[in-house]
Amino acid sequence: MIKMIAYRLASGVITLFLAAFFVFFAVQALPGDVAEQLLGQNATPEAVATLREQLGLDVPVWLRFVQWLGGAVTGDFGTSLVSGESVSSELWSAFGNTLLIALPAIVVGIGLSVALGVLAGARRGTTTDSSISVVALVLMSIPEFVVATVLVLLLAIMVPIFPAVVLQGSEATVTELLPSIVLPALTLVVAMAAYIIRAMRSSTIDTLASEFATTAELKGVRRRQVLLRHVLPSAVLPVLPVISINVAWLLGGVVVVESVFNYPGLGKLMIDSVSTRDLPVLQAIAVLSALVYVIVNLLADVLALLLDPRQRSLENGTRRRRKQEVTP
Repeated sequence: MIKMIAYRLASGVITLFLAAFFVFFAVQALPGDVAEQLLGQNATPEAVATLREQLGLDVPVWLRFVQWLGGAVTGDFGTSLVSGESVSSELWSAFGNTLLIALPAIVVGIGLSVALGVLAGARRGTTTDSSISVVALVLMSIPEFVVATVLVLLLAIMVPIFPAVVLQGSEATVTELLPSIVLPALTLVVAMAAYIIRAMRSSTIDTLASEFATTAELKGVRRRQVLLRHVLPSAVLPVLPVISINVAWLLGGVVVVESVFNYPGLGKLMIDSVSTRDLPVLQAIAVLSALVYVIVNLLADVLALLLDPRQRSLENGTRRRRKQEVTP
């Protein structure tokens, strides 16, 4: 178990390094000179050269990458070209705001979608199954901005319960943001639930047809106990990758949703940084998003190993066969 976790940690570190490498050099390859864009078209060559020296742009690109990577490892992503403040402070402030809407959406969305998926799979072919499947299919076909717009019309304009947008901007405190997190969180729940419901329904149907579930029902175990004790732990395993992708998508900053509600999260910060060509902030957001994906996928793999010990023995057997094939 420890070796498997160490192997996945090593793979995650390599993935994170490659992501940082490609992001840095992709940003450096963008056309145009940052110093000239910051100073404007009327800037003198002397002023551009001075600013390039202040920003460290006169240093060879490989050395800049090593310096930036060393700072990123310690949590120092440099200074914003627009605000002049620390990139780390802006990054973690925006990420904290994203967590305010992502965590409730994750808890409610996963719990609700898993329950609905099991219910639809357990009542396959009934009106309940058809209703849940049709609703999930419809929700999968609706873009996020349409869901957000409908929620604003219903719950912010027709029935003014929640604020439609965040007016305070990035300076808003947690207390000021709390009334504004409901509509974005609901939008995220709707966006992620449909995929998990369909995956959970299919997995539940397959698990119910397995030998151990059929044997439990033949022994007289009540249907609810069969679903909760036997079917659910096994049925959720194939759905973990779908759940992990959606969780990483939420924590990585949901650009469209945060833009619609003017919510000062990670996605909104990324859009603002793109429009102002704030390259250090863009690099930091990309690395943080990659880190989130690595951590979430690692947790999903570990959870799968804990729930199903057979995967450990299967993976050990696979590695032994690979070693035997490589060994002459």
